[in-house]
Amino acid sequence: MNAGRRTLVATDIDGTLVPDGTLELPAYTADVLRRLDTAGVPVVFVTGRPLRWMTGFWPHVGNHGMAIVSNGAITYDAHAGEIVSLTGIAAEEGLALSSAISAELPGARFAIECADGIRLDPRFAARTAVADAPRGVLHEIWTDPAVKLLVRDPDVDPDLLQGEVTAIVGEAATVTWTMPGLVEISAAGVTKASALRVLCGRLDVDPDEVIAFGDMPNDIPMLSWAGTGYAMAGAHPTVHEVADRTAPATADEGVAQVLEHLFALS
Repeated sequence: MNAGRRTLVATDIDGTLVPDGTLELPAYTADVLRRLDTAGVPVVFVTGRPLRWMTGFWPHVGNHGMAIVSNGAITYDAHAGEIVSLTGIAAEEGLALSSAISAELPGARFAIECADGIRLDPRFAARTAVADAPRGVLHEIWTDPAVKLLVRDPDVDPDLLQGEVTAIVGEAATVTWTMPGLVEISAAGVTKASALRVLCGRLDVDPDEVIAFGDMPNDIPMLSWAGTGYAMAGAHPTVHEVADRTAPATADEGVAQVLEHLFALS
């Protein structure tokens, strides 16, 4: 592909741009992203993170740029501070999905991620503290379209849960995961790739002009769609199967290394 003026960079964040659990962008990576911005190369942050987890991220990239969050359900303009598009699961549809899952997996616990934050089934154990999150049975708290339906089940092997839920849901929704034991369900057809395709259409960027980076199964559609897909060293084996190339490890700021070389930024 031609890493020229119109090339667009699409990168996952956790496990790709920064190590999992890291909120701060490393200095070298931040510098490379700033130099790309100066060179006129658009960078889109494409993440499974909910919008609420992006607040502390924007200052590291100058409070500008575009993000596709919640695995493709929301496209967000950081400079304007507004949601560009949102594709969610309506309450009626989502409650039918959760009922079907509960019928097969009685131990299933649920949460929903909406544009304004997370809402929790009382039995759902959240990964991070969300003391102020509304809790209640799903039919009471599902009052807005949900960008994700989250599923945990302590009675099912974490490595098998995604397959179990996928078999139940079928094509009624999109099922993926970023960590064992937590399944993430989006509206049918919603993936990182679907949102990136729409955004690139608006920007008049062709797929073969896109360089994408990722490390987990939810990145597979994006890496497959992009002209050049990079799996991070240490990425999930299924990601390496679809990627065109391998980037150095996340801990070594592999995305920044590749971009600095491709765009001759040094």
